[in-house]
Amino acid sequence: MKCMIRQYGTNSATKRRVVVTGLGMVTCLGVGTKHVWNRLLKGECGIQKLTEPEYDQIPCKVAGLVPRGNNPGELNLDDHISQADQRVMSLASAYAIVAADEAIKDADWKPKSAEEKQRTGVAIGMGMVGMQHIANIGQIFREQGYRRVSPHFIPMVLVNMAAGHVSLKYGLQGPNHAVSTACTTGLHAIGDAARFIQYGDADVMVAGGTEASVDPLSIAGFARMRALSTKFNDTPEISSRPFDKDRDGFVMSEGAGVMVLEELSHAENRGANIYAEVLGYGLSADAHHITAPSEDGTGAYNCMKNALRHADVKTDCVGYINAHATSTPLGDKAESSAIYQLFGENCENLLVSSTKGATGHLLGAAGSLEAMFTVLACHSGKVPPTVNLDQSDTGYDLNYVCKTFSDWTNQRRVGLSNSFGFGGTNGSLCFSNFDKISR
Repeated sequence: MKCMIRQYGTNSATKRRVVVTGLGMVTCLGVGTKHVWNRLLKGECGIQKLTEPEYDQIPCKVAGLVPRGNNPGELNLDDHISQADQRVMSLASAYAIVAADEAIKDADWKPKSAEEKQRTGVAIGMGMVGMQHIANIGQIFREQGYRRVSPHFIPMVLVNMAAGHVSLKYGLQGPNHAVSTACTTGLHAIGDAARFIQYGDADVMVAGGTEASVDPLSIAGFARMRALSTKFNDTPEISSRPFDKDRDGFVMSEGAGVMVLEELSHAENRGANIYAEVLGYGLSADAHHITAPSEDGTGAYNCMKNALRHADVKTDCVGYINAHATSTPLGDKAESSAIYQLFGENCENLLVSSTKGATGHLLGAAGSLEAMFTVLACHSGKVPPTVNLDQSDTGYDLNYVCKTFSDWTNQRRVGLSNSFGFGGTNGSLCFSNFDKISR
């Protein structure tokens, strides 16, 4: 029986359809969407050991760093941004520009007229500002005085500057929006951008998240919370293990994920390549604890339910969930509980994976990167694996995709991408492969 999906419930006439036409990635697996996706499907991991002496006293010594150089999949910032501009922007903003550049080129969207520029906007957020940069400037101020404080200090630590720099580089004059909702940032940015298009505020949005917080101060802070992995310092490639019985905390990573969203007729009229369609966006709050989810996964359950309600999609239509699962003992189990409660008997036909086993946790960029992995799964029919998942201990009999990718043979492929953040903020996006006539 064909899975019927209606367009945005009873108010479909007032909401425009939104599709994905461009993707850009900067990750510890490499730079460039095709390169990252191929490594992810192979079950490879980009996490490495932190060897600098600044990390000697910190119990966690693993992280995901963007590879630098001139080889395929490596990043040379000088190829994208002048050295003068690099000196006045944060590294997170630089990563956002690189990812946005790839996404915009992939979408082949070059707004030229005043109207096209005014109808194209940016929604890029970051979870944290550069804490090490703030600490360094504070030390300079205390030791050397006011005149040694850089006039670029404040612009470099504002969370909306990644969106600002992208808007400025491409002359985009539509909505300029920045989200900062901890680890849900990137997903919220994409969901908000989709709604801007649905309600007519823009025709095209450049949306996603960015993060560059792998530094001694940030890692020390998370380590003091006992949130980070510490058992695998000598084997970093197996340190991030979502759902696995030996998981002991998440692994911090850096990078950016940016996609181009577009109103359907706008994309079709210019012959754009369409990866997938955004069907729904759901949000919720745990209202439970500032950093820990409720054990039954109530917040995760509600945001997934809300995304499916917005999409007007029944649970038996969903074939894949890209889980938030960060490799923490409590969080992975709570999300598994929420999935089991919501999908019930339909769990039998539902694939679940967490790509953080390969990429680590990109904090503010995690949600956007993982949304893009979900888009690519819907588009390609290949579900990425959960690297390092040897034996689950969540207590729920879910179809976790382990080690290598799984073929997703459904003609109509509908997937969810989940993100949850400190403060109890949750988000879920629903995507499908694009099929014009089925809608």
